[in-house]
Amino acid sequence: QVQLVESGGGLVQVGGSLTLSCAASGHTPYPMGWFRQAPGKEREFVAALNRIGGDLYYHDSVKGRFSISRDNAKNTISLQMNSLKAEDTAIYYCAASGVPGSHTLVLRQQYQYWGQGTQVTVSS
Repeated sequence: QVQLVESGGGLVQVGGSLTLSCAASGHTPYPMGWFRQAPGKEREFVAALNRIGGDLYYHDSVKGRFSISRDNAKNTISLQMNSLKAEDTAIYYCAASGVPGSHTLVLRQQYQYWGQGTQVTVSS
């Protein structure tokens, strides 16, 4: 079993930056990623990486602005978000797979474990 706890959300102005962190407890999770859900919308993929921190994938809308990384010694992943836009406003969720594998996962249904979410609000 894996427990995930996100932190780092908050209110920021357009063009600003935030860094989200996700701490995993339990066994070291395999592929991990970030998803987000805006009001009235489906939860969508944001970024993901494999269990050793490589094979990075990003949603087109965040490429060049967001950066995902992980520190397996600390069992954490991070999402550095720069040049934030109003449309980035959402609840951001950390996700982890309990299935051993070497590939990055980008589909919501591929993840077994989810954090409680952290709110990111970008004001214009």
